[in-house]
Amino acid sequence: MGNLGEFFSSGLLEFFNYSAFANIEWGHIIMIIIGIFFISIGILKEYEPLLLIPIGFGILVGNVPFLQGEGIGIYEEGSVLNYLYFGVLYGVYPPLIFLGVGALTDFSALISNPKLILVGASAQLGIFGAYVVALLLGFTPHEAGAIGIIGGADGPTAIFLSSRLAPHFMGAVAISAYSYMALVPVLQPPVMRLLTTKKERQIRMRPPRAVSKREKIMFPIIGFLLTSFIVPSALPLLGMLFFGNLLKESGVTRRLAQTAGGSMVDIVTILIGITVGASTQASTFLTTKSIMIFGLGAASFIVATFGGVLFCKILNLFLKDGNKINPLIGNAGVSAVPAAARVSQMIGLEYNKTNHLLMHAMGPNVAGVIGSAVAAGVLLSFLY
Repeated sequence: MGNLGEFFSSGLLEFFNYSAFANIEWGHIIMIIIGIFFISIGILKEYEPLLLIPIGFGILVGNVPFLQGEGIGIYEEGSVLNYLYFGVLYGVYPPLIFLGVGALTDFSALISNPKLILVGASAQLGIFGAYVVALLLGFTPHEAGAIGIIGGADGPTAIFLSSRLAPHFMGAVAISAYSYMALVPVLQPPVMRLLTTKKERQIRMRPPRAVSKREKIMFPIIGFLLTSFIVPSALPLLGMLFFGNLLKESGVTRRLAQTAGGSMVDIVTILIGITVGASTQASTFLTTKSIMIFGLGAASFIVATFGGVLFCKILNLFLKDGNKINPLIGNAGVSAVPAAARVSQMIGLEYNKTNHLLMHAMGPNVAGVIGSAVAAGVLLSFLY
């Protein structure tokens, strides 16, 4: 009996040593709380739930403590999570997301008013501003490039760029980018109100002109050739974005467009969310530099909003009455589609219940998608 009791006690002790309870540290607890917070705001506030809930649960998955060498961690070669993480680490998932985005996007607002692409371009100011500040804070040029792209509020682009420039910061960069995408309704309105007058907020824009089917078909072809010839390094993102849009607008590949913009993009979103979340293991994520990345990401996002709104105000100096742009749509120059455009609509209706800005804001919003990919290509061209 003594030997049997000793056997059971040693077995229980060995079992306990293998459990998470024996290996948990404060860092794991902090990250688990963050994961629960992401899930909570995704459910309760409905802030980008399709992104925050997979990422939040991924954070839980990545922060259940275990003994190293068991072949279950996301950074352990040969583990299931490590295989799924391959698509993030080597930039496979982001182009597939862009394919789905292209298949879901209507570029009519941008085609009908081409000058709105300048608003989307001006919002990329946050990317290059954060890049310079990151350099001044001691980050390497490659790390600064990966951090700066957060200002575009485009999660897939942030993952694509950081996978090439600074893979060791990918978790922090991706979580920052997706967090600020979700917090668009919180972060942008104060900047928009600060930079505009009541009179400017009430500017009524002309209804967008009708766009022909031929224009919609020609746009992805011409847009792809122009942008990819300028920045070939962004080819995987731009190619997939415009290809997806051509599938939608051609009218003869409806099944492919529905697959790209439906089940496929949903599957990739699940994979990218759960693996990015799981990559935030406390031992690699909770560092001083990660906190700095979050701060720089917030600053770059605010500067991007500032740049878009301010550019609209400057552009209005050269436009006649009746053709002026409501500067409230300048915030939509970031790549958070369609959340940023909805914020333009929401703030506009506060000051004029009949002034609907959503369709106008979609112009710079989709331009921001193109702009963030081009900015990523520019950074890759001289850093990679």
